Amino acid sequence: MPTSPRVSVESAIAALKHLLGARANDTTAVREHHSHGESYHTPAAPDVVCFPHTTDEVSAIVKIAATHHLPIVPFGAGTSLEGHVNAIHGGITIDLREMNKIVRVGVEDLDVTVEAGVTRLQLQKALKNTGLMFPVDPGADATIGGMTATRASGTTTVRYGTMRENVLGLTVVLADGTVITTGTRARKSSTGYDLTRLFVGSEGTLCVITEITLRLHPVPEAVSAAVCAFESIQGAVETVIATIQHGVPIARIELLDESALDAINRYSKTHYSLAPTLFFEFHSDSARHVTEQADTVQKLAAERGGRGFQFATHLEDRERLWKARHDALYAAIALRPGARGWTTDVCVPISRLAECSVDTKADHEGASFPICLVGHVGDGNFHLIYVLDPANSAELEEARRLNERMVLRALEMGGTCSGEHGVGIGKMKFLEREHGPALDVMRTIKRALDPENRMNPGKLIDIGG
Repeated sequence: MPTSPRVSVESAIAALKHLLGARANDTTAVREHHSHGESYHTPAAPDVVCFPHTTDEVSAIVKIAATHHLPIVPFGAGTSLEGHVNAIHGGITIDLREMNKIVRVGVEDLDVTVEAGVTRLQLQKALKNTGLMFPVDPGADATIGGMTATRASGTTTVRYGTMRENVLGLTVVLADGTVITTGTRARKSSTGYDLTRLFVGSEGTLCVITEITLRLHPVPEAVSAAVCAFESIQGAVETVIATIQHGVPIARIELLDESALDAINRYSKTHYSLAPTLFFEFHSDSARHVTEQADTVQKLAAERGGRGFQFATHLEDRERLWKARHDALYAAIALRPGARGWTTDVCVPISRLAECSVDTKADHEGASFPICLVGHVGDGNFHLIYVLDPANSAELEEARRLNERMVLRALEMGGTCSGEHGVGIGKMKFLEREHGPALDVMRTIKRALDPENRMNPGKLIDIGG
């Protein structure tokens, strides 16, 4: 007689508790905490949560999962937005936050190796006196492992790139428990397949990432920030395009619409004009170069309806400005007590950004719930925050229709269904249209590395069966 699934789960939990002791936890509270990230998707709890301390322990957990044919769901800070960490088929969640050591800082080589549970702000603190920085900034204090798994980016992408450009190598555990390393600390290599880039952005569907070697950058000698309101989104986005085309090496260029600014003013006690607004940051090795960059952008903005260009050169003023920007999600949700935020994004070629954002704004006029637009527009990426009543099925359906129209609009313009949130559960249905026959190649890779479909199943790629 075949063993029942429940018996298999219980046997696996017993084996995990023998391996980890109290660090294998199947209490209701811990399972519920690991049933969701920050998305609107329905929570789904794992059967047990494991808190490993080493790569070898992760390997042992995965081998137990393989023996008992249970799914594996990697978990970091739980800040993902497309249901990546929801255990929709139960199984074992591996929470990597206790693997939080800075393994090595290579000041001379401008690199660092960290365990997957190290958070962005923890790394920032560890680098404080080195003269170096890790620039990828998605806003949330996400783990480096989670940022790698979702190919995260953020406000500084226009200058420093995404995780794809800043990950040099990985240690990962495959579906059968095998541990491999990818990449080297060398700045280039012409050997073999680029497995590092394969695993960056794989969303836990191919492996569990346990260690990451990152590229670092020198802290700029001179930094300045600025804010400028515009008469229209069209003018603001045209300023972005002109800035990029003029070759200004801008470090950040963010767009917020009047709804987002209203929410931020209420939440953060700021006093920004209620108009489409660009937030800028300029980096250089000299104050003169920063001034030249800012002067160029100010002129470009003035020609396109920009007004009231305001500078922030002191550190505390810049930090206040960017904190207000990073508070946009929580500020939007606070517009409606008891609401949840459905945050979605698309990315298009920079030449189509004005058309896509203006058409999207027009399409969303008259929605039955608040909507805020924010965007990393220097790389053609913008987000909408739908502020919804989670119990209102009509609002959820309206948001689905609006989101789908925005995604299809972006795809028709040669863009992508997600510039940085990833696919998870929420964007899977758009991949066929975006990737075409290339999606079958992805399925082939998935089947080769995870033939039983146990690595974060039901996310990113539907392999059928």
